[in-house]
Amino acid sequence: MAVLRPAGDFDRSYAQDMLLLRQPWQRWAMALIVVGVALIPLFGNAYLITTVNRIMYSIVAVQGLNVLTGMTGQISLGQAAFMLVGGYIVALTAQHWGLPIFVTLPLAALGTGVFGLIFGLPSLRVKGFYLAMATLAAQFIIPWLSRHIYPEYLGGSSGRIAVPSPVIFGITFNQVAQVFYISLAVLVITTILLVNIRRTKLGRSFIAVRDNDLAAEVLGVNPFGVKLRAFFVAAMLAGLAGGLKAISQRSVGTELAYGLNESILLLGMLVIGGLGHNLGPFLGVATIVFLEDLANVTGSTMASLFPAHATNLLTSFRPLFFGLVLMLFLIFEPRGLAHRWEILKATWRMRPFSR
Repeated sequence: MAVLRPAGDFDRSYAQDMLLLRQPWQRWAMALIVVGVALIPLFGNAYLITTVNRIMYSIVAVQGLNVLTGMTGQISLGQAAFMLVGGYIVALTAQHWGLPIFVTLPLAALGTGVFGLIFGLPSLRVKGFYLAMATLAAQFIIPWLSRHIYPEYLGGSSGRIAVPSPVIFGITFNQVAQVFYISLAVLVITTILLVNIRRTKLGRSFIAVRDNDLAAEVLGVNPFGVKLRAFFVAAMLAGLAGGLKAISQRSVGTELAYGLNESILLLGMLVIGGLGHNLGPFLGVATIVFLEDLANVTGSTMASLFPAHATNLLTSFRPLFFGLVLMLFLIFEPRGLAHRWEILKATWRMRPFSR
């Protein structure tokens, strides 16, 4: 349905066939969206700027999961731990070596990718639930190492170290409104790369392994090599997201939401947004962040109405609300919001015969 176009819209060259934005209005709309997001720090309040910045680096992390789970069919429950690795690499290389952000972020991506390769090795022998258990090991091993190995560098039992503010062209980015533009630039770059990766040999290999790894092997694809590449790409994007999060929060450590709950939340964002769809991370992250705010407001309101249960409502309502929403999506919209968006687009193109 995504390829349906109005009658008379034909491709006359290979270059035109490869275009992602075919119509001029689509290019203008995309440019307006990017400019509109870039203007948020100028006109938005502190809450809006912080929330959108969180959405952007979370999208980068979920994009990594989308490559691994949505495109390759491998599951990972350690994405938050890989974000922690990326945050530590950015902090340590900037703090002790004085490297600029143009170097620390790529180093964080590559270093975290190596960790992803290590924990992706079990994909040679196991799959499904067993692979989830293998990747879950990363979620416990990496935070434990950060608390007990080299405490003078990684923070030890406190689990937190400071991240120097990046300096770009003599400008110190020490405010969230300034870091906002770094997150936006990284998100634009990763989105362009991942939209195009589907049209490469590697992207087609990812999808072939997801659909049927045995058939892909018969056709000449090396499933083990493809799975390792998927783990590497997913961990790289998690490292980038972790670096952006560390720069935004000015610190990094195990006590700053890098636990198993965060990994499950990232996976839930992908499921709600739509597995395997480029738009899935955007829709899933934005929806979950909005629902989290709604759950916090609702929980606070209910706590004021029922003071005897205020503590339970404030601490328990948010996870219950998230679990309920995820369950409803799995029942009524298992293919995610991105699939619903494709149906709406096809219906609009086929009007007045959409029914």
